[in-house]
Order: sequence, then structure tokens, then C-alpha cells
Amino acid sequence: MDNNRVLLSAFLRGEIDNSNFHHDDHVRIGFEILRHHTFGDAAAAVSRSLRSITARAGRPEAYHETITLAFLSLIAERLAAGNYLDFESFAGANADLLNKSVLERWYTRDRLGSELARKTFVLPGAVQ
Repeated sequence: MDNNRVLLSAFLRGEIDNSNFHHDDHVRIGFEILRHHTFGDAAAAVSRSLRSITARAGRPEAYHETITLAFLSLIAERLAAGNYLDFESFAGANADLLNKSVLERWYTRDRLGSELARKTFVLPGAVQ
């Protein structure tokens, strides 16, 4: 089993140490799970696993529903539009996704930082 599948498997079991799990790892997980599952199944699994990981770390409030689903949506759209053999080629062609601030193209800071956006998915508001 390749390293990406091992990482995904550990992630889905909630065995990831969040102190060593960075934004690019989230994007890698999104890429890998979306290669093998529908968007709905992937969204449910990623959400469940992230909630488990943040709760186990004693920081359940760190989970952010809108950021999770917005990034997963972007990854799914880019995967559908391209033909990527591996994460490295995907990341090279979609380097903007490796920057957390990419969501500011669609979301205002206030909207993304809201308590509502943290607990449920919200659509983007008007970006000024």
C-alpha cells in the first residue's frame, strides 16, 4: 500500500496526531479520498475523522465545517477537471490549494470566521 493510502487509512481511523498534521496533509487526504469515494461519502468520512481527531486532541472547537467542506469541494472540482495520476501532479497544478487563504477568494474573513461557519457549512458571502 502506498504512503498516501496508509495516511488516508490512519486518518479515517482517527489515528492522526494533529500536531503533525498540516494544511497540505488535509489537501492530500482530500485528494486521496475523493479518488476512491463519491463527494458525499468523502465529506461525511472527512468530517467524522476530523471531529474525532480534534476531540481526541482536546480541541473539538478546532473543527471548522465550512473550511472542511469548501476545501473538499475545491479539490473535487479540480480532480474532475483534470487527469492527475498522483498527489504530486495534482499539487503542482493546483498549488493555490496548498495556501489556506485561498478561500478568501470566495469568503469574507468575517463570514468564514463566524461561529455559524464553524458549526455548519455556509455558502460564500459577497467578497468586497
